[in-house]
Amino acid sequence: MPDVNRGNRPLSPHLTIYRPQITSISSILTRITGNALLLSALLVVWWLLAAATSPSAFALADGILTSIFGKLVLVLSLWGLCYHLLAGLRHLYWDTGGSMEIVWAEKLGWACVIGSVMLTAICVAIIWEIA
Repeated sequence: MPDVNRGNRPLSPHLTIYRPQITSISSILTRITGNALLLSALLVVWWLLAAATSPSAFALADGILTSIFGKLVLVLSLWGLCYHLLAGLRHLYWDTGGSMEIVWAEKLGWACVIGSVMLTAICVAIIWEIA
């Protein structure tokens, strides 16, 4: 017998009632930063290839990467690298069986976010001090 009430069933979890949690957000951010780091690596490879090709190609690549937009992309890439590193360390810690309770999972998720922002700020301060 066909199900006549198929269209009247509620969706679960529905976007209007589901509250995102730090554990789900951190999982999504880990995947996003991993993919974004691939694109950032391609930018670095482009810069290196331009340096090996010709002075005009290097001037173009260097001009783009040292522009305000390029610096923003590089700083966000640095944040992605820091976040992905801390999230990877968190997963390695979880592989040992440590802190698998929800309270600790939430604390480690926030630690990854806050720690990545702090590491990025420290790295940017060091890089801009040198340059």
